[in-house]
Amino acid sequence: MNFDFSPEDTAFREEVRDFIRKHLPGDIAQRYARGYHPKKEDLQTWQAILNERGWAAPHWPVEFGGTGWSPLQQFIFDDECAAADAPPTSPFGTRLVGPVIYTFGSDEQKAKYLPKILSAETLWCQGFSEPGAGSDLASLQTRAVRDGDSYVVNGRKIWTTEGHFADMMFCLARTSQEAMRQEGISFLLLDMRDPGITVRPIRTLDSGHTVNEVFIDQVRVPAKDLVGQEGKGWSYAKFLLENERTVNSFIHHSKRAFRRTMDIAKEARQDGVPVFDTPDFRRRAARLEIDLRALEWGVLAMLYGSGPDSAAAASALKLKGCSLQQDILGLALDALGPDAIAYYPEPNGSDADLPTWYSSEAPGLMAQFLYRRAGTIYAGTSEVQRSIIYKQLSRR
Repeated sequence: MNFDFSPEDTAFREEVRDFIRKHLPGDIAQRYARGYHPKKEDLQTWQAILNERGWAAPHWPVEFGGTGWSPLQQFIFDDECAAADAPPTSPFGTRLVGPVIYTFGSDEQKAKYLPKILSAETLWCQGFSEPGAGSDLASLQTRAVRDGDSYVVNGRKIWTTEGHFADMMFCLARTSQEAMRQEGISFLLLDMRDPGITVRPIRTLDSGHTVNEVFIDQVRVPAKDLVGQEGKGWSYAKFLLENERTVNSFIHHSKRAFRRTMDIAKEARQDGVPVFDTPDFRRRAARLEIDLRALEWGVLAMLYGSGPDSAAAASALKLKGCSLQQDILGLALDALGPDAIAYYPEPNGSDADLPTWYSSEAPGLMAQFLYRRAGTIYAGTSEVQRSIIYKQLSRR
C-alpha cells in the first residue's frame, strides 16, 4: 500500500501541530517528557481540552463522538501528540472499554458511560490480571454470583494500572464453572467507590506508583452493568486485547525516543568525540531505525486492514514494539554514560534545578527505561504473544 502523505495530510498535520502548540499546558508536557506517570489532573485537563475540540477519541465511530478521520489522519494525530510530549488520553477508557461498550453494550450503557469517557469525567482501570492468573487469564478466580438484580463479586486483581484514581473498573469475573475455562467468564463494570473495594499501591522498579492490587469483597454490581451476554466475557476480552496490543506497539513514543536518543548522542562525548559519530553507536542506531520504520509500516497496514490475521498481527506489533522501545531507551542510556544515573528532578521543576554537569535530555530517562522493562510482560507476555502468532498462522 502507498502510505505517502498527500498535501491534505500535510495540512492536517500542521493543523494538529498548531493546536497542540497553543493548547497543551507546558507543565503537563514537561512532567510527561521526564518520565513521570501522568497525574489524574493532567489526564483530565488534557483530555478535556481535546474533547472540547472533538478530538478525545478520534478512532471512535462518529455517532459515538469520533472524528471520522482516516486511519492515516488518526496516525498523524497520535504522532504529533507524542512528539509534543502530550500525555495520552487515559487508554482504559478511550482505547479499551469504550470500544467494548459501543460494540457490545446496551443502549443504556452507551448513554451512561461513553460521554463521560470522552470528557474524562470518569476514568477507568482494567481488572483482568490476578495473582494466579496473569498471562493465563482463563484461570482467573474472581467470582460473580447472581443475586436478584445484582451480581455479588469477590476476588482480587493485581497490576491494576491507574486503579488508585480510577472511578470505574471493567472486570472479568467467573459467573459459572464450565468444561472449558474460557467459558463462564463475564465482563462487568464496577464502581471503584464501592466500600467493598480496597486499593493497595505497588511501587515499580522506577520508584513510581502507577499499578496497584485491588481487593473486591462482596461488591454488588447491578445486572444492568453486565456488558453483552453472561458467559461471553472471554470473547469481549479478546476484542479488547487486540486493541490494547496494537496500542502497545508504542510506535509514536518510540519515534520520539529515537529522536531524543539522537539528540543525546550529538551532545554526549566519548574520548572527546560526539557519541553520534562513533562507529558502534551508528551501527546500533541504524539497525534500530530500520526496525522502527518497519514497525511503523506494520502499524499503518494494521490500521488499514491490509495486514495478516488481526490477532496474530496485533501480537506481532506488541511483541516487536515493546522490545524495540527497550532497545532505544537502552541505547540512549549508553550514549549518556555516567549521566544516566537515576536522577529525578521535581515534577514542576525546571532545567535550572539540574546539576550543571547534567544533560538536559537526561531527566526521567532512567525512570522510563526501568518502567518499560515491564513492556514484555503486560498485555500478555512475549511468550504468550509468540504462542498466539503460532496458533493463528498454523490454522492457515
